[in-house]
Amino acid sequence: MADPAASRPSDPEGVARWLRDAGVSVVALPFVDPSAIVRVKTIPVERFAEVAEHGVGLSTLFNVAMSNDQFALRAGFIDGPSGDLRLRPDPAAAVPLAAMPGWAWAPVDQYTQDGEPFPACPRAFAGRMASRFAGRRLAVRAAFEFEFSMGVRRGDGGFEPAHTGPGYSDIALIANHAFTLDLMTTMQMQGLGLQQFHPEYADGQFELSIAPRDPVGAADAAMVARQTVRAVAQRHGWVTSFAPRVEADTGNGVHLHLSLWEGERNLLAGGDGPAGMEPRGEAFVAGILRSMPALVAIVSPTPVSYIAGPTVATAGAANVEVKPVDGTANPYLAVGGMLTAGLDGIEQGLRLPPSTEEDPASLAPEILEERGVRQLPASLAEATEQLAASSVLRGAMGEFLFETYLATRRGEAEQYAGLEDDELIRKTRWRF
Repeated sequence: MADPAASRPSDPEGVARWLRDAGVSVVALPFVDPSAIVRVKTIPVERFAEVAEHGVGLSTLFNVAMSNDQFALRAGFIDGPSGDLRLRPDPAAAVPLAAMPGWAWAPVDQYTQDGEPFPACPRAFAGRMASRFAGRRLAVRAAFEFEFSMGVRRGDGGFEPAHTGPGYSDIALIANHAFTLDLMTTMQMQGLGLQQFHPEYADGQFELSIAPRDPVGAADAAMVARQTVRAVAQRHGWVTSFAPRVEADTGNGVHLHLSLWEGERNLLAGGDGPAGMEPRGEAFVAGILRSMPALVAIVSPTPVSYIAGPTVATAGAANVEVKPVDGTANPYLAVGGMLTAGLDGIEQGLRLPPSTEEDPASLAPEILEERGVRQLPASLAEATEQLAASSVLRGAMGEFLFETYLATRRGEAEQYAGLEDDELIRKTRWRF
């Protein structure tokens, strides 16, 4: 099905008319805080053009918001409820919501009262990094692969799953066939480019993938995809959670796929480097690998991300799949961080080490040392300090965004310190 936004105008007045013609009455203006909570303001569609130019107000506090609605104040940056931002919707990204007739979704960028870009805006950071690739006549395509849990939220806050498996089975699909048909149809109407959908291994768990886009567009689409899943599930009497842990044995990831392009040529294929990569493609991946210990604080940014679970193509499609990503990651920071690391790899001409095909946990310490295999951070506190030491990410994010983000990660670690795994899961299960 064609993208419903394919024929829209680009100017705010034209977009407002286009939305009204699509039956939209109300526009949601979402932004994603450092803890990946989607905060929303809403306006009548009649105000869209005015708000696109002048914005709506928001306290700067939400740039240090944590997942429990507390604030990790950072002296010298954001140290109280003073100051007011302007949220301006991006007309080019506005879309009617197929799962919520009468509504539209228009992601925002943050500006100061003087009209200057606010330095802690995650969407602007992702855009800056994409522009740096464009300056080299390169482009990154990104796509998110989502796992989520669906079921009933019990009165005690517990989780009753929508299916009990078997994983990937026709049994689990039939138990939820009406929801599945509704979701897949709605996502196609939304223009998200649904690639595939299936029941996953864990009870009540499902997985879906959407088509690749430019980095900012991919993060925008990730937010719309999650909104669509939630709204369709509600129509069928279910609730959903993208939390990294919904039960002790249920872990949800949000894997991030990236590919590097020069014109129509995918630099992760067609070369003589590892896995057929061209030199710049290899350097891009090597940069991500080198910065991964610091990136973990961005892509797995809450204490629940670190609860251990039980152990158990064609050239055009070549991509790197970054797996230590979960549903508590701000998608704009996630893609921006990956682009930062990949560009550093290109600038430094990095090369990949020999691949390790075995489970690293099964290898002897001397082999791990010989191959340079490092264990990623095992706690949010450890990951945050790895991030704090990254001059590459600090330089790209800028002091304001970098320091306020560090404050929220340290605040999250302190807020949830000392909790048993079950209690931590209970407190975060329905926040994401």
